[in-house]
Amino acid sequence: MKNSIAERVGDFLKRYPPFSLIKPKNLIVIATEVTIIYLEKGDTIFKKEEASHNCIYVVRDGAIGLHYEKGEVHEIMNIHDKGDVFGLQPLISNDPYQLTATANEESIVYAIPVAPFQSATDHSAKIQKYLITAFASNIYAPYTSEVADKIFVDYLPNRSEDIVNFQTANYTKNPITCGERSTLKTAAKKMCTHKIGCIIVVDSDNKPVGIITNSDIKNKIATGLFPIETSVKNIMSSPVITGKKGLTVADGQLQMIKNNIGHLCITKDGTVNSKLVGVLTHHDVLATLGNSPTVILKEIKRAKRTKKLRGARLKANSLLKRYLEQNIPISHIINVVSQINDAVSIRAIDLAINKMPSPPPVSFSWLALGSQGRKEQLLFTDQDNALVFDNVPENQYEDTQKYFLELARLVTKTLNKIGFEYCEADMMASNPEWCKSLSEWQNQFKDWILKPDEKAVLLSSIFFDYSFVYGNRELINKLTDTIYKTLGETTLFYKFLGSDAIKSPSPLGFFRQFLIEQDGEHKELFNIKSRAIMPLVDAARLLILSKQIRDVNNTSERFEKLAHLEPQNRELYESCSYAFKALTKFKTKQGLLNNNSGKLINLETLMKEEKLKLRRCFKPIQEIQEVLKIRFDLKNFM
Repeated sequence: MKNSIAERVGDFLKRYPPFSLIKPKNLIVIATEVTIIYLEKGDTIFKKEEASHNCIYVVRDGAIGLHYEKGEVHEIMNIHDKGDVFGLQPLISNDPYQLTATANEESIVYAIPVAPFQSATDHSAKIQKYLITAFASNIYAPYTSEVADKIFVDYLPNRSEDIVNFQTANYTKNPITCGERSTLKTAAKKMCTHKIGCIIVVDSDNKPVGIITNSDIKNKIATGLFPIETSVKNIMSSPVITGKKGLTVADGQLQMIKNNIGHLCITKDGTVNSKLVGVLTHHDVLATLGNSPTVILKEIKRAKRTKKLRGARLKANSLLKRYLEQNIPISHIINVVSQINDAVSIRAIDLAINKMPSPPPVSFSWLALGSQGRKEQLLFTDQDNALVFDNVPENQYEDTQKYFLELARLVTKTLNKIGFEYCEADMMASNPEWCKSLSEWQNQFKDWILKPDEKAVLLSSIFFDYSFVYGNRELINKLTDTIYKTLGETTLFYKFLGSDAIKSPSPLGFFRQFLIEQDGEHKELFNIKSRAIMPLVDAARLLILSKQIRDVNNTSERFEKLAHLEPQNRELYESCSYAFKALTKFKTKQGLLNNNSGKLINLETLMKEEKLKLRRCFKPIQEIQEVLKIRFDLKNFM
């Protein structure tokens, strides 16, 4: 006989990791043992220092807050939403809970006994690694299942490689130390001078033998247990807990939790028998985790004001900088930041709808255009967006458009305050030209495709890279159907796009010198965007459209798709994909370094090695443009 309750529980759990990684037959066994807990706001699930329960918890509905409480200190460490796993203490150790869990609102929680869960997951390395990270970071929560696959490769094994790409802990190098023969007074003066909360005691070979913190001084000196002139050996904590260079944030915090410490000594080989090279503090861990994709996405989701939304998006820039420093693949970085940018837009739209005097009169879709539409927007750039609303009778069109124009004005204003500049060409949904009904948009694209001219091509370079962000996706599906049907009726449009795609020649002159701007305010600067990146973007767009391939908008992914479709040109397309990613990475680094968009580069600031790398990226540009000239017969066109 079927257990309908267990089936419903299993159907819910399988949507979220780690349960999505469990075999269906094992998941139903777990679901059968689940206890459903109903909570009012303020109800407590477990308290700090309480013995760990023999179960783990999953939020079914509502929100559960995890609080750190000690004396007068009360901090909310995290709020778990639907699908989040928490209370993993019984799976890791038998220690009491470190935090208090209470319901932030009316909530339903599933309590899952440890025994059947462990039985079903003990042989899964992926699940075990996931759980360790979830416990150590105390922040893991999927924004959506789609995002989880793209963003959290930092925490989960890569499906094509048996590795875990944990984020490296950012510890303090060259920590302040004192010798074993030092007095506490000498050590305390060093701590005061350097404004630090701990000092490492080392032997004559610079191996850590102990650690002294502010708490040690307060508890052992201020109370009179020892005089200020006492040896550091008398009050230091020893032996120290150590970790090795390159340890992950997850490993570092797990060590701290298990050993109830706030400082971890980093040594050359990870043991006390090698030289001290750094110290990782609890603050370092929190600072790193505070800029994780999960935390940023959750902050965005909960933001009720533009100021909070801006603060969350600014954290993405810090995350971006750290990822680049750690040489994380640019494709992964692009996925992360793109999801964050879309989340910002979604929240900005939600907030704008709340400000409107009434709900939307008909369904609508918000589109990201240009670099955001291609999922390539890493730094703050200008806005490119559009709005499509459902068809309405002619006598209602003006009022309906007026409503959505006001909504779009609120959204673009919010995005501007966050850091995304208004588009100078006014290609935004707040412009009546880019806020239309589905039928009007269908007619617009038909006109661009069937009656191409320079203006149509210019607009096409922005609007043909759209991606759905918010609202009714079916409207966009219908628009896409119209576009590809119309593309099949003409070849002239491709010639116009091709002519535009080859108008910027290779960025190198006849003598292989960089082609720089010759006049204007940007004189003698190299425009990496217009001369190197956009030719690749334009070529990929044209080729993928000519193949009638839908829903592949990212430039590097377009070239990778083309490599699959045309094995005879695989090497060229893969070179283009690599060049695009390398150029994007270079532009982003320049932008972060100079606090701008990164598109204009002073070549005098580059090292010879950097110039050589750029030149290597330029070679595929000339080759792909030659392909376009031949394939679309552009040599005698216009």
